[in-house]
Amino acid sequence: MNDKTKITDATYGNDLSGLKLDKNKTYNASEVYFYEAQNILKASIDYLSTIPNKKSAPFDYDFFLKLHKEMFGDVWDWAGKMRIVELNFGVKAYLVNAEVKKLADDLHFWKSNKSFDTIEIAARLHHRAVAIHPFLNGNGRWSRMLANIYLKQNGLEPTKWNENLLAKKNIHRGDYIQALKQADNGNYKPLIKMQGNMINK
Repeated sequence: MNDKTKITDATYGNDLSGLKLDKNKTYNASEVYFYEAQNILKASIDYLSTIPNKKSAPFDYDFFLKLHKEMFGDVWDWAGKMRIVELNFGVKAYLVNAEVKKLADDLHFWKSNKSFDTIEIAARLHHRAVAIHPFLNGNGRWSRMLANIYLKQNGLEPTKWNENLLAKKNIHRGDYIQALKQADNGNYKPLIKMQGNMINK
């Protein structure tokens, strides 16, 4: 990668290999986020402007990877590829593939056996996906998109997340982080409540 390509004050770390933007520019985090948001908007239109059918959104292992690529593939060439490095969050790298396959199987089981209602399944899907953290970046936005596609596919409107949820200025940041932490400990009620309360009316 060209040494001039840098992102200042971003969460991507120092490894910017795979960035598809102009190699002769220096970017700040908000600029990269802007390009990512444009890419994500295209995926949102594809999946949320109508009710996604099971052929376009089968919620299997391959779809999980495909969705991430559709959300970030215009900006990063590692989009849709499972990470093979350790991160500060998520499962160990060697467990990523197995955990994503297990999530797809669990989701199928929950729905087939009516284990939970639609909003709770979406919340559990959202939490498990972000807890695995299968990609180098974009895991939170990808997990929320997964949940929204699931809601839309099952007759509900998507959750109206403010996508920059981890920005310090976001009024929902603290509640969101606490809801995820409580879900880590098996208490899904706060995340389910948040997911339900923020559904588009």
